[in-house]
Amino acid sequence: MIIINKTKEFQAWFDSLTIKEQLKVEARLERIQNLEYFGDAKSLGNGLAELRWTNGWRIYFVKVKATIILLLNEGNKNA
Repeated sequence: MIIINKTKEFQAWFDSLTIKEQLKVEARLERIQNLEYFGDAKSLGNGLAELRWTNGWRIYFVKVKATIILLLNEGNKNA
């Protein structure tokens, strides 16, 4: 099982989403935690990676010791 830690910046972004958007993000994070399935993710080098959505959302994260993921921040490629 993967443990996910969220930064204050990530939490502030998450709280600004609609309930429907929050459910999409939570579903993705649950798949990562329970199934270790990241879906569309890309390594950016030096341990940094991003989760990608087709709507342009990006969540940047770092894996530490293969069990802890720190969600650093978010972005939107289309904004």
